[in-house]
Amino acid sequence: MAAKPYRSVWARDTAPRRGREQPALSRAQIVRAAVELLDAEGLDALSMRRLGARLGAGATSIYWHVATKDDLLELVLDEVYAEDGFPQAVACPTWREAATRFAYGLRQALFQHPWAAQLVPAMPSIGPNALKAMDNLMSAFGKGGFTGRTLDYAVSAVVAYTLGATTPEVGLLTKVGGTEAAEREWYDAMQEQVQVAAADFPELRCRYAGYAASEVAATRAFNFDFGLTSMLDGLEVRLRRDEDGREIGEKAAGNGTATPADHSA
Repeated sequence: MAAKPYRSVWARDTAPRRGREQPALSRAQIVRAAVELLDAEGLDALSMRRLGARLGAGATSIYWHVATKDDLLELVLDEVYAEDGFPQAVACPTWREAATRFAYGLRQALFQHPWAAQLVPAMPSIGPNALKAMDNLMSAFGKGGFTGRTLDYAVSAVVAYTLGATTPEVGLLTKVGGTEAAEREWYDAMQEQVQVAAADFPELRCRYAGYAASEVAATRAFNFDFGLTSMLDGLEVRLRRDEDGREIGEKAAGNGTATPADHSA
């Protein structure tokens, strides 16, 4: 059986339903309350009934403005892209600064709203705030000299790295209790088990012991910055190799993929 086509809330007419009595709530109020509920209790706690209770209204009042829970999730996800850091990227003097600001803006938003880390891979981010953030980033890369498919790949690399590096960190932090103290306790407990499990790998045991002895949040931050900086360094080298960049774009356009050889330095 074919999957039912997904219809984003942003691609439909989402004006409030008409009736003799207009609802007292606005969609902005509903979205704001949903974000507060998600921040306080997590994704599993969100329901139209609970949201209505938080607003002092019934679930029916919510449905005047939001047809389904999936629609609501798309709306709240787009609010993440309105966080400080995203729109400012357009004013950055260089593409590297724009990429760095975007990456850290998205990373910070995911740590502030852990539930969003679960939503980003599961639904399209095509709301106005998300599109503005992406347009600003692509514009900065274009002004920096990236063109065609190379521009697309470069922007995708920044987004993919940020999500790929941050989402597991947010997931683990949430699982262990959401605080740095709880995360420290978890790492200490795991370190004892790793020393036993990795008995046959002395080099790994040594590296893990050194990692576990460091300050967890600082190590996470250094890891992210190292990876981001290294990737941007690579993109800068690629930018200087226009001929290779055009070749990659032509190959990818032909078959929708790029082979490992295409990405060799």
